Amino acid sequence: MASHPRKGSWSKPLAEFVGRAIDPVLAKQGFGQSEIVMAWPGIVGARLAGVSEPLRLQWPSRGRHPAPDAPPQPATLIIRVESGFGLELQHLAPLVIERINGRLGWRCVGKLAFRQGPLAGHSSARPVRPKIDPAAARKATDETAAVEDPGLRAALARLGSRVYSSPRAKT
Repeated sequence: MASHPRKGSWSKPLAEFVGRAIDPVLAKQGFGQSEIVMAWPGIVGARLAGVSEPLRLQWPSRGRHPAPDAPPQPATLIIRVESGFGLELQHLAPLVIERINGRLGWRCVGKLAFRQGPLAGHSSARPVRPKIDPAAARKATDETAAVEDPGLRAALARLGSRVYSSPRAKT
């Protein structure tokens, strides 16, 4: 009895479906495919990917009567950058453009434009400060009692109470 060779597995990796699901949404932002968005950490590195995200590709207008043999003009990649990191990314712009175009295999991006602001997936809420332990506050006040300047004494007492209340100080 001969066994029939299997034509193929019915299961497929999830990665095959993600691109098809995301591509129509990204097309509205000017991205022809999801490659720039999905590979952003690999393009700029993990540190800069944590403080920046590509928003959209802005293609130049072709004019009323474009020449049929004219090469396509490269797009401008609009990037949202958290405050304080725009200058660093601006200095790395030639490298980022080269890496994007190298990954896509053609001169897709010609320049970068930056928009400062919080990233979509990040919360702008400040972290919650831990509660001050009353015993730590008393200890800090006792240790700063010899400081003559009242403003400095109060600041040192606040700092000391936070330091003594931290989990690291208890170990």
